[in-house]
Amino acid sequence: MDHNNNNNDLNLPSSLSSSKIPHLPPSAYYIPSFITPSEEQLLLQKVTTAPKARWRQLSHRRLQTWPSDLVKNTLLTTQPLPEWLETPVVSRLLSISLSSSSEENIFTSSPHNRPNHVLINEYPPKTGIMPHKDGSAYHPVVCTISLGSAICLSLYKQKPDGGIDPEPVWRILQEPRSLLITTDELYSDYLHGIEAVDADVGLSESTVANWGLLRDTSVFEEARGVHERQTRISLTYRDVLKVSKLGDKLGPMFKGK
Repeated sequence: MDHNNNNNDLNLPSSLSSSKIPHLPPSAYYIPSFITPSEEQLLLQKVTTAPKARWRQLSHRRLQTWPSDLVKNTLLTTQPLPEWLETPVVSRLLSISLSSSSEENIFTSSPHNRPNHVLINEYPPKTGIMPHKDGSAYHPVVCTISLGSAICLSLYKQKPDGGIDPEPVWRILQEPRSLLITTDELYSDYLHGIEAVDADVGLSESTVANWGLLRDTSVFEEARGVHERQTRISLTYRDVLKVSKLGDKLGPMFKGK
């Protein structure tokens, strides 16, 4: 598979093993062209035209949760994800095997054998998220689709005293239409965050862990390692371990329009 081509359309690996991010624990994968430009536009349109009640406003950004919020680490409905979040992303995730010698996919060992929850975050320029772990509510597989703009994800190692080194151990550059998967050790032992800056700087082969997997490094090379951020939307797919039927009769907020 030619990762460094200029083809902006779909470019899926035959298995995830060829998409492992080098120099990281062997539990992170990056696919630069997981969805097509037209699929990206459709997803952006669905996100931006969602009912106002779907958005939760935080201090500097806003988010949506599908098909429901979590309460006490529990998904409140057994309703499936809406079709626009299922197709093509979930079917595509389940179609890629872990290796050429395996028929298992990244969710084969999860409780529901597929993601059942999507968190949608909107990141305008100068907006980030503090280093954190995703916690125990989820099976330790995180699949993130990026829409609209590239952004740098920073990974941090926790100190024995519980503190966090201010300098990230690694940086992963997430291009629009890309898929980033983190699992296992990277999920449990490292924190991840996004700096609240208007530009990601110092981007190069020596500073970006997935540089060799990027769709088009020339964009960043020509800008001398600087990427001016635009608004980026992330779709984070996970399998919530505990699911309740409580919300199934509570109306349209749980119907995934």
